[in-house]
Parts: sequence; C-alpha cells; structure tokens
Amino acid sequence: DRFYDLMDIEPAYRELRSSHGSTLDDARQKLFWFLCGWLGGPSYYEDRFGHPRLRMRHMPFSIGILERDQWLACMDQAMGETGVPDDLRARLKESFFKTADWMRNRST
Repeated sequence: DRFYDLMDIEPAYRELRSSHGSTLDDARQKLFWFLCGWLGGPSYYEDRFGHPRLRMRHMPFSIGILERDQWLACMDQAMGETGVPDDLRARLKESFFKTADWMRNRST
C-alpha cells in the first residue's frame, strides 16, 4: 500500500502517477495479487487473470527510463519506509530493476 500512497502524494513520482487512472485502487490490488505469487505465495493474480504477461499488459503505457526510474525509486522508498530488511531489499531491488528495465517500450 505504501508504494501507491507515495505515488499519489510525492511530486517526484508525478509522471509515474499520471500513467494511472483517477484512482489507484485497481492497480494497488493487482500489484498485491501479482507480488504474492511472484514472491512464492498464493497465485491470486494468475487465478484471476492467467499468466501475468507483464510486458504485453504494460504496452498501452509509455514506459521509458524516467518512468522505470520513478517506479524503482517509489518502490525503494516504500520498502525503506515499511522496514523491509536491507538484505531482502537489495535482492528485491535487483530483481525489480531487471523487470522494470525489460518493461521499457521507449528508448528514452
């Protein structure tokens, strides 16, 4: 939840926020469902929507370096503020970077 709270209030994430609709409720729920399965828990997302196909599902959004970096910074801030242990946070940041960079559909 903190990730989307920050996205909604922090000016540093303005471009990232603008790619979402007027409410973040749907995105918030889908990210929770996705991360549950991605981290080894219940497959809530796949049970509802099938295979994540992340890149395909994000193609309608313009994702470049700025959006990637804002997403990563927002997630890192959220993990820091919610007390994710440093070693886990470092591993997650590495995995998140690989995924976020792969999601780019713009070179800049």
